[in-house]
Amino acid sequence: MVPRCQIEVLYFAKSAEITGVRSETISVPQEIKALQLWKEIETLHPGLADVKNQVIFAVLEDSALEPSRKPVDEVEEKSKDIIQFTAEKLSVDDVSQLVISPLCGAVSLFVGTTRNNFEGKKVISLEYEAYLPMAENEIRKICHDIRQKWPVRHIAVFHRLGLVPVSEASTIIAVSSAHRAASLEAVSYAIDSLKAKVPIWKKEIYEESASSWKRNKECFWAAGD
Repeated sequence: MVPRCQIEVLYFAKSAEITGVRSETISVPQEIKALQLWKEIETLHPGLADVKNQVIFAVLEDSALEPSRKPVDEVEEKSKDIIQFTAEKLSVDDVSQLVISPLCGAVSLFVGTTRNNFEGKKVISLEYEAYLPMAENEIRKICHDIRQKWPVRHIAVFHRLGLVPVSEASTIIAVSSAHRAASLEAVSYAIDSLKAKVPIWKKEIYEESASSWKRNKECFWAAGD
């Protein structure tokens, strides 16, 4: 038998309206953590689930949501950096879904696609290759830098390898944040940094059967050439 104890729960504002009471005494396990206690309360009052991201949950007047002192669902949802290189066709919808969060009001996207021309030549596709260990590590660094600069939630960076036909996506970057400014600035920083620092190479394949590898002029190793 798990030892139990009686605790008094006080409700304020919207939570009081939902529960219909200002206070109540409930029985809970003697050894219980803050998030487990919240689940016990939510079981008694399911309507609280609709507002849990607006609730400040405190024990003895101190926030119980350690260490960040954020609402319950914000503690449960950890920030994600999702990095993927693939030969498969990229989907804007799939990538954007990966960063959507109930805590966020904005998802910003950059989508790089193959255009059909370069300096008067007709381009039929691009071909990409990358040094994957270094490329993935550099993108992780970019994600870390973004989090130092802006309050973003999730970051997804997808890059296609191999042949990418005209109008198809080669790069998709998606960032979610509570407000639009952070994710918009983060996406702009991400693509600029990716082009400057990540070892990815591109070959343009032309209609007349010729082709040309293109060095990214923004890359730090191209400086001075």
